[in-house]
Amino acid sequence: MTETIQAEKIRSTVRQRYGQIARDFQGEASCCGPSNAPADSACCTPTFYETADVAELPDDVTGLSLGCGDPVTLAALEPGQTVLDLGSGGGIDCFLAAKQVGPGGRVIGVDMTADMISKARANARKIESENVEFRLGEIEHLPVADETVDVIISNCVINLSPDKPQVFRDAYRALRPGGRLAVSDIVTRGELPLEVQQNMASWAACVAGAWQDKDYVAAIEAAGFVDVTIGEKTLADGVIEEGAAQLGVDVDPAAAQKLIYSARVTAVKPLQQA
Repeated sequence: MTETIQAEKIRSTVRQRYGQIARDFQGEASCCGPSNAPADSACCTPTFYETADVAELPDDVTGLSLGCGDPVTLAALEPGQTVLDLGSGGGIDCFLAAKQVGPGGRVIGVDMTADMISKARANARKIESENVEFRLGEIEHLPVADETVDVIISNCVINLSPDKPQVFRDAYRALRPGGRLAVSDIVTRGELPLEVQQNMASWAACVAGAWQDKDYVAAIEAAGFVDVTIGEKTLADGVIEEGAAQLGVDVDPAAAQKLIYSARVTAVKPLQQA
């Protein structure tokens, strides 16, 4: 199987998985487990959020939260900024960001799944969020102009990409000089077993695509970013192995808890580019 065919197979698997989540959504979902799982059993629930603003959003928004952290709080947004969300899903991070940047700011959500875009646009209408828009596209090839964004956020999505270096290169392109990257994502402390890496279902479970933290940081730096930081947020017990089991992936619980974690990553595009 060539690298190109493998990448397209990964994208197709992920797109189908998240499209099905959007179509089946009945008020609660998870990227790592069944859509009807208890809220406290999934890795991808609003329990990760530090901001109280999440409580003001309706269930149609918070129930379709598919993240593993709180990139909006990490980003420390300011009024008037333009924010880009990579893999915006149902829109929760976009709506939280929109409140922080205010009416003078702007938030753009990009997602490659048409069903998610439809859900997010419906949510925007429901909560009357006027400074948010959602665009269909791949995070490796963002549908935004060069140097038009102040801050890029992403929540448990970059691990799903088969070409992470290109994600960071295009994020760099879209950011203005001095712009910032603030990401929550699944990474590892060591190498995943080969059988997990090659399992398509485990890609959709936020497992197989997770890179080692050192490689993740190196790819960001290779794209041109500086001041790269990475912090650790431990996942709840049973999170990864439960979700993997739902998709038929064999993951040892103890090993998974030691190996996989949710990273809080920040980086800056320098004012003066080399």
